[in-house]
Amino acid sequence: MKYLLSLFLVSVFFCSQSFSQSVWQSLFDGQSLKGWKRMAGIADYKVEDGAIVGTTVLNSPNSFLVSDKKFAGDFVLELEVKIEDTAMNSGVQFRSNYDPKGNKGKPKVYGYQFEIDGSARRWSGGIYDEGRRDWLYPVSLNPRAQKAFRINEYNKVRIECAGNEIKTWLNDIAVSYVSDTLLKNQGLIALQVHSIGKEEQVGEKVYFKNIRVQKLTKKSVEPPGMYVVNLNKNVLTEYEKNEGWRLLFDGKTTTGWKGAYKPGFPEKGWEVKNGVLSVVASEGKESANGGDIVTTDQFSAFDLSFQFKLSTGGNSGVKYFVTLTENNQGSAIGLEYQILDDSLHPDAKLGIAGNRTLASLYDLIKAEKQSRFIHQAGEWNTGRIIVYPNNKVEHYLNGIKVLEYYRGDKTFRSLVAVSKYKIWPNFGEAKQGHILLQDHGDQVSFRNIKIKELK
Repeated sequence: MKYLLSLFLVSVFFCSQSFSQSVWQSLFDGQSLKGWKRMAGIADYKVEDGAIVGTTVLNSPNSFLVSDKKFAGDFVLELEVKIEDTAMNSGVQFRSNYDPKGNKGKPKVYGYQFEIDGSARRWSGGIYDEGRRDWLYPVSLNPRAQKAFRINEYNKVRIECAGNEIKTWLNDIAVSYVSDTLLKNQGLIALQVHSIGKEEQVGEKVYFKNIRVQKLTKKSVEPPGMYVVNLNKNVLTEYEKNEGWRLLFDGKTTTGWKGAYKPGFPEKGWEVKNGVLSVVASEGKESANGGDIVTTDQFSAFDLSFQFKLSTGGNSGVKYFVTLTENNQGSAIGLEYQILDDSLHPDAKLGIAGNRTLASLYDLIKAEKQSRFIHQAGEWNTGRIIVYPNNKVEHYLNGIKVLEYYRGDKTFRSLVAVSKYKIWPNFGEAKQGHILLQDHGDQVSFRNIKIKELK
C-alpha cells in the first residue's frame, strides 16, 4: 500500500504540468526552488545569486533536483552550468524516469544525462545513460569538442531531442549525436549532484541558472565530420548519408561480401538472420567451416564502425588491408582488430604483454582499456577502426580510443619484426585492401557495419 501511495504521489507531482508551448518557458524563477523536488539522494540544493546551487554530502547516492514539468514531443533545453574545480562531476537529466524502488529497494532516477565533467578526460557534453546502459557518447568520439568546457565559468548547455535523436552543444560547439532505440516521447528533467566517497569532497558545488525549454520546431545544423552513435539496426541517419557513410551489410543479404580466396560467398558457415550476420560455430577451428569473408571493394583511408557480439569464450577478428596475395592456409593475412572473450579464451594470455586481447592490433599492440567499458559475451560491443590518409590508425572500443599507431613507421616495423607476421614482406603496408570478418570456429555476430572513406 505504501508503494502504491508513493507511485501515486510521484505521478501527481510529475503530471501537474505538461509542455506544449512553442516559445521559451523558464523552469527556474531565479529566486526559489518552486517547481522542483529533490529525489534519490540527500545532497543540498538552494538558491544563491540567481542560481540553483547543489552541494555534495557524504553517504548519499546520486541526488537529483527534478522539475515538476514532464515534457512530451520534440524539445530543446538550454541552461548555464558552472563547477569550481576539476574534482567535481555532475549532469543534467532529460527524458529520464523515476522508480521509487529501482535502486535495490531505494529510489532511482535513470535515463539520458548531459555529462558535466571537470576531470582530465574532459567528457563534458557527452551523453551518459544514468542507471541503465552507462556511456552512449563518450567525448573521446569527438576530440575537437573536449576543450569546450571551462572550469569556474558558466558554460552554455544546449540539448535537442527530436524523435529518436539526441544532440548536444556546449558553448555553441557541437559535442554529441546519438540515434537511439530506447528514446521515449517524454521524460523528466533533473539536475544532478554526484555521490562522493571521500571526506575532502564534501562541500563541492555545482551551479545551474537560466534554465529554459522550448518546443523544437527547427533542428540545429550539425558541423561536418561528427561521428554518430547510431544504435538502430543497419540503417543510417540522413546526416550520415550526407557525410559519405555507407552500409557494408544491409541486414538482409550478403551483397558486397565474398569468401576469402573464393569466387562467391561461402555456401555454409555463415548466416543472415534478424538483421545479423553471424559465423556458425565449428569447434573453434580457424577458417575450417565457411572460412573468412571479405568485402568485394577495397579501401585505403577510412572510418569503419561495426557492432559485434561474442559467444562465451569466443574468438574472431576484423582485418583490414587484406590483399589476398599471400595464398596462405587458414585465415587470410591482414592487420587485425582482435575480437576475443578475454576472460575465457586462452589466446588472451598468449602473444606479448597482452597484444592478443580484445580490440588490440593482434600480435602487435595491446589495447589499453578499462573493464567497465567492455561488454561481456552475449552483449553487443561497438568497434571502430580509423585509418587516416597519413597512415595514422586508431582502434576504439565502445567509444573509447584504446590504441593508435602509424602504418609503416619505424616503431610499427620493429613490432612486426618480432611478431608472427615477420615472414610476410611489407606486412600491413599495402596502399589498399579488403575488410575481412574472421571465421575462427566460434559463434560471433555482426551488425551495423558502416564505412566512410577519408580523403
